[in-house]
Amino acid sequence: MFDSPLSASAYDVLEVAPDVDDDALRKAYRLRQRQTHPDTGGDAAVFIQVQRAWELVGTPESRAAYDRGHGFADAPAPEWSGWRAPAPRADTRPRARSHGHPGGWRRERYLTLIREWAGRGVELPDPYDPALVRSAPVALRRMLADALAEEATARVVADLGIGYTVWHDVAGPRDPAPDSKLDHIVLGPSGLYGVLSEDFGGPVRVRRGDLIGEGVDGAPVATLVARMRAMARAAGVRFSGAIVVLPDEDVPEPIQEIGKVRGTPVVITSRSALSTVLRRGITGARSIGGNELFDARTRLQQTVRFV
Repeated sequence: MFDSPLSASAYDVLEVAPDVDDDALRKAYRLRQRQTHPDTGGDAAVFIQVQRAWELVGTPESRAAYDRGHGFADAPAPEWSGWRAPAPRADTRPRARSHGHPGGWRRERYLTLIREWAGRGVELPDPYDPALVRSAPVALRRMLADALAEEATARVVADLGIGYTVWHDVAGPRDPAPDSKLDHIVLGPSGLYGVLSEDFGGPVRVRRGDLIGEGVDGAPVATLVARMRAMARAAGVRFSGAIVVLPDEDVPEPIQEIGKVRGTPVVITSRSALSTVLRRGITGARSIGGNELFDARTRLQQTVRFV
């Protein structure tokens, strides 16, 4: 929740300044508890955020660690690397076939823009410094948050094993611009899925077949389905369904099937439940096996281009 470049800090949630003393912090927490408790008309999602914020800064030890790790203290925190590119994995377990670079375009774009914004093109000592990221314009923070979301999805899919194939950062067949890409295409025994990895920086809900929330722009589900349909026509394949992956704390339930959008079954899932969705499939989705799976993989491999 508080490690997303878009999310509010623990101090923002408790509505205090980062340098407030411990007594004032405790009073703020108790006030926010009363204001957000569902039994007194508060928002359950915000109430959970308040509890989590207090866990992070409620004791001197936890507060000191939080401040060091999130750029609120003078001392640097070289061990904190949550926003940096992930290091190569050392394990040798069989992994899904993977093509493309998950989050690659957005991460590179973030690095270019943050240097232009903060350093006027000069190399920054650390473009992922938490204090720097927190002060950056929201468009830059969103770029980094989406890159992290795509990388997290890629790690989940990779762990499903060699029965799965995934293409990342797929250019649109009719519009190859990066902003028109498909984040992931996943092929496995349960079906062929278009996957959108997102981080809106806060709770989201479903209304009329799409997502709503403070950080949601446009119609993410409808846009995903439209891009899948274009790819299906270009490659001569049939998608089984669409999956939107969000941070665990931003969805009201881990797996939410919302029915069909333009004939495509859609599910909204938390990141931790994604492997379950991909293994068992979506209600109403077509499973794929045998020659059809091989044919779909071949057609996509011949069609897919990357941003």
